[in-house]
Amino acid sequence: MEFLGIIKNAYNGYANYLWSEVTFQSDPWYLNYFWWLILLSLAVWFLELIFPWRKNQPKIRADFWIDTFYMFFNFFIFNLVIFIAFCDLTAHFFSTLFGGSLQDFSLIDIQDYPEWLQLLIFFIATDFVQWFTHVLLHRFPFLWRFHKVHHSVEEMGFAAHLRYHWMENVFYTPMKYIMIMLIGGFHPEQAFMVYYFAIALGHLNHANIGLDYGPLKYVLNNPKMHIWHHAYELPKQYSNGANFGISLSLWDYIFRTNYIPHSGRDIKLGFEKVEKFPKTFFKQLYSGFKG
Repeated sequence: MEFLGIIKNAYNGYANYLWSEVTFQSDPWYLNYFWWLILLSLAVWFLELIFPWRKNQPKIRADFWIDTFYMFFNFFIFNLVIFIAFCDLTAHFFSTLFGGSLQDFSLIDIQDYPEWLQLLIFFIATDFVQWFTHVLLHRFPFLWRFHKVHHSVEEMGFAAHLRYHWMENVFYTPMKYIMIMLIGGFHPEQAFMVYYFAIALGHLNHANIGLDYGPLKYVLNNPKMHIWHHAYELPKQYSNGANFGISLSLWDYIFRTNYIPHSGRDIKLGFEKVEKFPKTFFKQLYSGFKG
């Protein structure tokens, strides 16, 4: 009954929270993730239309609309139905297993640090966790079966950032909670700023824009680097993938998983037999469980 109560409270709490965002009642007003995400998506799409890297690519590329639906499904519908309850259950599991709250197990407490340093530490730490999890998604066949949904994109655009199997949330969340256990003292508003900044970078990394940020390309992931992560063919030494960075390219350069042999603007994307991969949302939703 305790777990059912957690699920019920999580569902009711997130449903009310989401409704307040949709109806412009979020408090404070600027933490309205629903409308910020839509505005961000429109802004990056506008940049694609004005400054296209692949000029022959359609303005509304293949699978644009299914990827747009993925945005609402993965970020809102799935959260409402399953994910927030899963997060609360994960937190309850860790606190029951180890005793006390997650913050009791933090190795460092950053609340007395300058705010800019708190944000930087939280951003770097969470990005590394996601980079490491991303590597695992490519290295283990069971995890790759789900991650293939994201790599089934054959024409790259910002909305491809939003196409991923719902099971990826299940893999990423426990890893993030472990990081939360290690770092204490950050606040929800800080998490919002870091999360939104990461989403903005993710949109740009998948966008049809020829950016590499100059010298910052060795720190920040970028479209000219990330296009090779989606390459149909890679050398044998990168058979499990390359350029795993989420927001930061730094990890790939440190751990030597970086690979940018040339521009990559017109390379073929996907994976072997991608043309046979399910094309509809519901078939992709259940893909990965069939082997």
